[in-house]
Amino acid sequence: MLKKIFALCAAAVMILGCAQKAPVLTKSGLDPEKFKAERDGAPVALYTLSNKAGMEVCVTNFGGRIVSAMVPDRNGEFKDVELGFDNIHDYFPENNATDFGATIGRYANRIANGKITVEGVEYQLPQNNYGHCLHGGPNGWQYKVAEVVEADGSHIKLRFDSPDGDANFPGHVTACVTYTLTEDNAIDIRYEATTDKTTVINMTNHSYFNLAGDPANHCVEDDELYINASCFTPVDDTFMTTGEIAPVEGTPMDFREPKLVGKEIGADYDQLHNGKGYDHNWVLDTAGDDTVVAAELYCPETGIAMKLYTDEPGVQVYAGNFLDGTATGKKGVVYNFRHAICLETQKYPDTPNKPDWPSALLHPGETYTAHCVFAFSVR
Repeated sequence: MLKKIFALCAAAVMILGCAQKAPVLTKSGLDPEKFKAERDGAPVALYTLSNKAGMEVCVTNFGGRIVSAMVPDRNGEFKDVELGFDNIHDYFPENNATDFGATIGRYANRIANGKITVEGVEYQLPQNNYGHCLHGGPNGWQYKVAEVVEADGSHIKLRFDSPDGDANFPGHVTACVTYTLTEDNAIDIRYEATTDKTTVINMTNHSYFNLAGDPANHCVEDDELYINASCFTPVDDTFMTTGEIAPVEGTPMDFREPKLVGKEIGADYDQLHNGKGYDHNWVLDTAGDDTVVAAELYCPETGIAMKLYTDEPGVQVYAGNFLDGTATGKKGVVYNFRHAICLETQKYPDTPNKPDWPSALLHPGETYTAHCVFAFSVR
């Protein structure tokens, strides 16, 4: 009898031990233990935001990245609409040099030939994209560990400390990004930055969205897009803005009435040739009013709609033209051509070299701010 009791107790201990070792996963299926690491002497982790409606957003402080976003579809089934990886090591640039979900800085998008002139001094920045500086260069903030300033169940505030001369940009910049998951299923993103020397700043979020929650099979050409913009900034064949602000009227760039992303993406039009599809900055008609819809993406398959609000003058719409199957993301899904789309709120590309465009300069004593909201709903 004692032997039986002993055996039962031993079995119970073993079962309890196994249960204790079982990972506690997020709603999106992520294991937070796989995001614990140290990078450049700083700790990295995964943080989970949730609301009463059941939506969940996971963020890592490596690059200030959104890792997953669980959103309900028209049937109440939750879909992960964010491309990314299921462990922190795949985000490290030596493994995958991607911008999935990242906070971009100092300067989002491209700067021509990597050159800026600030207060009469010319600075040569890294040239990492057709001879231009893209997203702050190959060691931009998307590959830095941000300090966690605040974190609770609904928001996280991250701080980047960028010394004078970081990627050869002038000025010691302290920048923060705050992600808040609201009770009405919106990801509210606020940016702020200060400097001790005049510099340029342009922060954005580089989320890759697939509103079907099925990046293995769903192409964003089948989604409907609206952009509240009468003009856009054309690019040359190196993706650099020409300095022109051109009307969308009568071109495939006109999304003032919602249409499928794929309806005209293959049209014989020079800008679509230059951008390999849609990879352009639209000049918003919202006049900096972040209560007016700047853009809206809608997936007929799931009924999920995402409205974009911003106080920035432009939005870069990138239709995943360079996704080529070389990155394998969450759940072993291979990310293929045009299976995600990015809506990046911003100053116009190469603004520092185009003085007629809204300024990206930040002076000592000033605070840079920007606001972006991804608001989810269903139809």
